[in-house]
Amino acid sequence: MIDPSPFDPRSPEARAIAQLFDQTLVVCAVIGTLVAVLLLICVVRFRASVRPAEPPQVHGHKALEFAWTLLPLAIVIGLFVLTARAMAASDPPANREPDLVVIGHQWWWEARYPSGAVTANEIHVPAGKDLLVRVESADVIHDFWVPQLGRKVDATPGHPTHLWLQAETPGTYTGACAEYCGSEHAWMRIVVVAQPQAEFDAWERHEHAQALAPPDGAPMHGASLFVNKTCVKCHAIAGLGEQVQVAPDLTHLAERQTLGAGVIANDPANLARWLRDPQGVKPGSHMPDLNLTDDEVNDLVAYFETLR
Repeated sequence: MIDPSPFDPRSPEARAIAQLFDQTLVVCAVIGTLVAVLLLICVVRFRASVRPAEPPQVHGHKALEFAWTLLPLAIVIGLFVLTARAMAASDPPANREPDLVVIGHQWWWEARYPSGAVTANEIHVPAGKDLLVRVESADVIHDFWVPQLGRKVDATPGHPTHLWLQAETPGTYTGACAEYCGSEHAWMRIVVVAQPQAEFDAWERHEHAQALAPPDGAPMHGASLFVNKTCVKCHAIAGLGEQVQVAPDLTHLAERQTLGAGVIANDPANLARWLRDPQGVKPGSHMPDLNLTDDEVNDLVAYFETLR
């Protein structure tokens, strides 16, 4: 997993923002150094022990007045030009149908592809391709931000917006919701998995596949529990029961890296912990405590582990 630092951009859009930061930092450093040097000169040359009398006062120095007016104006204009260039490079206008739709929920991310593939929290993209992403919200204001791949953009209910997203090299890039959206805002993480085109195409085809029928025994019993405990009223599993899209799609749950939008790693022990006490793992989440017995938890885990 690649460190999510905005100072290590991995896309043209993120690089434009990082370069603007560097340029602004240099300008501010020069101004700060100049002010510090002038202040030091004043402290040394005009201290009371050297010049006890008040220094001569200068009035109406036109050259000086022009300098302190025009120089800051030139700096502001220069920064404006650099900012306009960075904005144009990091946020070009949408000029086609989106390649991907990302929807913010309390507190997880849903990704929908034009092909019909649906996933949650772990967004797969082809490396080296500039993607137009439509960003929406299903409830409150969220903010989609993967620092190394592009700019932040608010997800506002009823007001879809767009951003361009590109990963120049394959890798796993992390991000988060950057707008406070409720009690579990801190655990609304994003993982973007950039893959070579052939690998992405294979992944997308696989996402269309329905869940395999569970084998007899604990997995089969777990599938029955999934329906009878009304889990299907919130979660969809392709090929099983109702296809409601209130909570994350679980068709390929076992292949994901994390649970609860990044709160814990996805392994059988953590999955059992999540099912047994979801509020203990992620307080305030919309996952209810179904008061499952240990046997029911084990059967559900056995079933979910087949969802690949």
